[in-house]
Amino acid sequence: MKKRELLNSEISYLISKLGHTDTIVISDAGLPIPENVQRIDLALLPGNPSLLDVLEAVLTEMEVEKVTIASEMEIKSPELYKKITEIFEDVEIEKISHSNFKKETSRSKAVIRTGEFTPFANVILQSGVVF
Repeated sequence: MKKRELLNSEISYLISKLGHTDTIVISDAGLPIPENVQRIDLALLPGNPSLLDVLEAVLTEMEVEKVTIASEMEIKSPELYKKITEIFEDVEIEKISHSNFKKETSRSKAVIRTGEFTPFANVILQSGVVF
């Protein structure tokens, strides 16, 4: 469910259409995006915009009840893993293998592609409700 205004009209519209348990993905620059899933491509340059910058913007409008990450993130990108767990300290975080993560993206409403170059820097956000 939508919470506040966001300047990117595609992302704002996407969030406004989400129902309870619908998912979206915020991805690094290299995650394969299934052809049947909407792609919102924000990547400009390596690292720009970062996954955390895009995540911060999305969270101004989206109510999240569950987050899914690749279990490999904890070992391969520990700094990012720490930041993700801090951001979602009160939200369930599910860890799955990266190969299963890629399969799960096909169920998402959209993938927002960033310029992130950190390994396994991908999150699936499950929509919650604000009431």
